[in-house]
Amino acid sequence: MVLVVSEEVRDAIDARRPVVALESTIIAHGLPRPRNLQVALELEEVVRQEGAVPATIAVLDGRPHVGLDKQQLERVANEDGIRKLGHRDLPLAVAAGASGATTVSATALLAALAGVRVFATGGLGGVHREWTVTQDESADLGLLARTRITVVCAGVKSILDVPATLQRLETLGVAVAGYGTDRFPGFYLSDSGHPVEWTLDSPGQVADVMRAQDAVDGPESALIVANPVPEAEQLDPGLHARVLAEALHACEEEGITGQGVTPFLLNYLVQHTDGASLTANLAAVRGNVRLAARIAAAWAGA
Repeated sequence: MVLVVSEEVRDAIDARRPVVALESTIIAHGLPRPRNLQVALELEEVVRQEGAVPATIAVLDGRPHVGLDKQQLERVANEDGIRKLGHRDLPLAVAAGASGATTVSATALLAALAGVRVFATGGLGGVHREWTVTQDESADLGLLARTRITVVCAGVKSILDVPATLQRLETLGVAVAGYGTDRFPGFYLSDSGHPVEWTLDSPGQVADVMRAQDAVDGPESALIVANPVPEAEQLDPGLHARVLAEALHACEEEGITGQGVTPFLLNYLVQHTDGASLTANLAAVRGNVRLAARIAAAWAGA
């Protein structure tokens, strides 16, 4: 698989300047037009303001791109028929000459292959509720168990089974640390109600752990830096609990299963919180992107 790495990203990697990988699913499938393109450009600008180079990742016409120019971002944001690609879909998309936005798993894989060590996203996928019945678990977890990358996120999506996801990450040997907190964030919420065993308090400390990962030379697994959305910007916890319960009931009533569950639940939350869940989501993403850029700078300065 031939990666197309933009000149700006390649020059930064070669010169050991900070680079931050960004996923494209939020652009193609997570936001309405034209807000999606505005957010994509805004997130890249946040990275630049911190002195790092953004590397938004997508597949265009069967070619995986690490680093997009504005015209390519516009394609991802505005073109109809853009697929949603996990890492398992990459060979299929390449062979078919298809275009697609990359999920966490595909973005992490392509970033690592290009030599980008730091990746910012909103929330990870994980173990779904009713897992014992559906066996539904995100491919993100398995991929992160065998990919050396640092992922800055606001925890896992709160529609998932958070304690089961944390247990699965432990089983898979994926390191998890709270950033400035001993509580695991809940995506829309600053606290999922579950603890984390390790806390990191600065970009330099995160970079130290990244160096230690390499020095220990263990399995090529990821480091998850769980960065909570600020309390002032989180979704109201009471509203979240009520609407999520309604969403789960509606999902069951309508018989939605498999890959349809997550988009249904997230869309239900947006509609029934009058957009407040989307506002909290974007606040979390902005904070994660900013922190990732600072971590990338600390890593590059090693």
